[in-house]
Amino acid sequence: MRAAPLSPAAASPELPIRKSRALPWIALVLLALALLPMILPSYQVSIATQVLIFSVLAMSIDILAGFAGRTSLGHGAIFGVSSYVAIYWTSTMGGDIWIGIALGILAATTLAGVFAALAIRTTGVYFLLLTLALGMIVWGVCLRWTAVTGGENGLRGIGRPAFIADHVSFYYAVLITVAPLTWVMWRLVHSPFGLTLRGIRDSENRMRSLGYNVPLHLFLAFVVSGFFAGVAGGLYVLFNNFVSPSTVQLSQSVSGLLMAITGGIGTLLGSFVGAAAIIVLENAVSAYTARWPSVLGLAFVLIMIFAPEGVVGRARILLVRRRSRPSTQRRSGG
Repeated sequence: MRAAPLSPAAASPELPIRKSRALPWIALVLLALALLPMILPSYQVSIATQVLIFSVLAMSIDILAGFAGRTSLGHGAIFGVSSYVAIYWTSTMGGDIWIGIALGILAATTLAGVFAALAIRTTGVYFLLLTLALGMIVWGVCLRWTAVTGGENGLRGIGRPAFIADHVSFYYAVLITVAPLTWVMWRLVHSPFGLTLRGIRDSENRMRSLGYNVPLHLFLAFVVSGFFAGVAGGLYVLFNNFVSPSTVQLSQSVSGLLMAITGGIGTLLGSFVGAAAIIVLENAVSAYTARWPSVLGLAFVLIMIFAPEGVVGRARILLVRRRSRPSTQRRSGG
């Protein structure tokens, strides 16, 4: 007989309290993001736009890595396929850019389904290596299928529509897109489905014994995360107006994963912090030295040593310690 699963409220009784405490901070962050273009010059607004786009990619990776316990190195390929399809539709086929982006997202979601069907029954390093191999296949196709992908020369788009042509307008368009996407992802990981993913992450065998269809949940999680990676790829087309094999290569997946790790795996919103830290640091350091990858590598090493939970994860731990300190002092004093 199947045991009755815990309800979301029973599994996480402090969740409503966390939600109520988080709302003022979310509103403050949204206000700050809305005011950024009024403070920053055009180049820095462009960097902020890039941060928003790659935050979506990092969050899509975190859905699997942080909540389902499956670390993917194939999301860069999913992200890049969305970009390739959108640009091919507009530049080669002469189609509408919005239809191209929709087709790109559909292609990315379909590719995520193929990856999921092949990878969900593996765990740990085997899942990591299988998604890496699948991503390398996509990279090889993009590199060698010159008639469609342009090979090493890549494909160039037709540019953004006139109403979002300037940096400020495009920033607000991306912000208006990313904000509800973030809310949807946040709701997803805090829903009963998200709690089931956490249970699979913590003890897959126990979830099976309780009657949950673990492969189906992992398949859906992979497809949903691929959809969000595809949306990020569609936004990247409007941002960069160019796609090449480097867009789907391993480094794209690694960058997204490092953003999620830097912000804090399993925090979701930490992806914004990780994306901002990596992109801003990359642009700042590269302006002074050609050896900026070494500086970034050193920064990652320091984060892994002193804050393996990520920036947001470490901040949460320090906040909990600070809140528990007065009650501990009162008990010792009494």
